[in-house]
Amino acid sequence: MPKTSKATVLLVEDDKIQAAATKDFLESAGYKVLYVRDGKSAIKMAKTQNIDIILLDLILPDIDGNEVTRWLKTNDDTKGIPIIVLTVKGSTLEKVTGLEAGADDYLPKPYSEIELNARIYACLRTKALQDALRKKNQELEEVLLRVENLTITDSLTELFNRRYFESSHGKEFKRALRYSSPLSCMILYVDNFLEIAENYGHEKANNILKTIARLLKSCVRGIDTIARWGEQEFIMMLPETPKEDTAQVAARILQIISNYEFPDLQEKVTVSIGIAGLPDPSIETSEKLINEAELALYEAKTKGGNRIEFA
Repeated sequence: MPKTSKATVLLVEDDKIQAAATKDFLESAGYKVLYVRDGKSAIKMAKTQNIDIILLDLILPDIDGNEVTRWLKTNDDTKGIPIIVLTVKGSTLEKVTGLEAGADDYLPKPYSEIELNARIYACLRTKALQDALRKKNQELEEVLLRVENLTITDSLTELFNRRYFESSHGKEFKRALRYSSPLSCMILYVDNFLEIAENYGHEKANNILKTIARLLKSCVRGIDTIARWGEQEFIMMLPETPKEDTAQVAARILQIISNYEFPDLQEKVTVSIGIAGLPDPSIETSEKLINEAELALYEAKTKGGNRIEFA
């Protein structure tokens, strides 16, 4: 339930006598009242002050009250402020025009103080409910986003997981075929991961994976997709990248990782890399592209690791 003693009312009224009477009543009822006489001042005040509700005279010296309403309701900073239109014009057409402009309520002059207070209270109550609902929806969206991120993110490396990569790589492959653009797939294998885990423990081995993930992210572009593919494997999809350019990326990754000094680790960490890409007439599906990269990776591993092989 809204607390009127804390509500700030913006009173927009060009009649000084009417404004003074309304302002006195509202303040005696516990509202904080800000007062302006014209539409431009009302818009400025609504944008710069923390306004809870606006009492807006329809006839103003500069801008029609409906135009003021329309502007306030289309502006992101002010569209949530309830507006009660006040006017001596009481025809059905005038009411409809004001409501279509975005007014929340319509009160013809002369009005009783009791009715004015009741209408203000009703608008503030509705606004409070809408604000609460908006907050709940925002919280729900944040929860859903966190849940979605959990389903597509590898908890250790914070990269995409295999499930996400398997569901998304087909779209990039189809786009490459449609526009005859190059596309490369790179798979990386940490050569001595199992030995490190056996000698130093899984915590140390996992920290190495997290570091490698961070190093890999520093080597790719925003349009590239990188994911954890297996226990000690990573996979990348690089759009608009021929195999020759991918080879340069792979060489840089190979060098960065082999030269990196991992804390409290005596031996060097190395990776094997397999690369496949389009254009290649023998590759007709994204699954075949990944399979070719895996075969190239297998060759790199059988040749001793710490090297790059191509499909």
